[in-house]
Amino acid sequence: MITFILHPLKLLNKWLEKAIYFLAIIILANMVLALTLSALVRYVSGTGYDWFIELPPVLISWLVFPLLGPILKAGQHIKVDVLTILLDKRQISILRLLISLVALMSSFVFFIAGWEATQLYRMLGQVMELEIEIPIWWIYLSFPTGFAILALFSFEMVLNEIKALASDRRL
Repeated sequence: MITFILHPLKLLNKWLEKAIYFLAIIILANMVLALTLSALVRYVSGTGYDWFIELPPVLISWLVFPLLGPILKAGQHIKVDVLTILLDKRQISILRLLISLVALMSSFVFFIAGWEATQLYRMLGQVMELEIEIPIWWIYLSFPTGFAILALFSFEMVLNEIKALASDRRL
C-alpha cells in the first residue's frame, strides 16, 4: 500500500524539486541583475528606477518558501547532529519519522494561515507602491504555495520512514 502511494509521490516531488530549483535560479539571477542594473543606471545617469531596488525584497518570499520542502528532504535545513551520534539506526529512523510528522502537521497549519492571508489581501486589493504596481497578494501567495510543497515532501519522508521501519521489523 505504501509503495502504491510512495512511487507517484516520489516522481511528483522529483519533478517539483527540479522546477523549484530552476525557479530559485531565475529569482536569484533577477535579484542580482536588478541590483546591478540599478547601480549601473544610477552611475551613468545620476538617477535610477525604484523598482530595481525594491524588486529583490518582493522576490525573496518566492525564493524561500517553495524551497522549504526540497531543503528539508535533502537534510540541508538547520539541524542538531548530537542525537545522531547517540542513537542507533532504528532510533534515528524513528526520530526522522517524528520530524517529518511535525513538518507535515506544521505545513497544514501554515498553509491554512497563508491561504487566509492571501485571500484577505486579494479581497483588499492592495498593491505595492512601486513604479510597477504589484498586488500584495502575489507576495503572500508564496506562503501557501511553499507550505503545500513542504507537505508533499514531508509526506514522502513520512512514508519512507514508515517503509524503512517496517522492513527493519521483518529482519
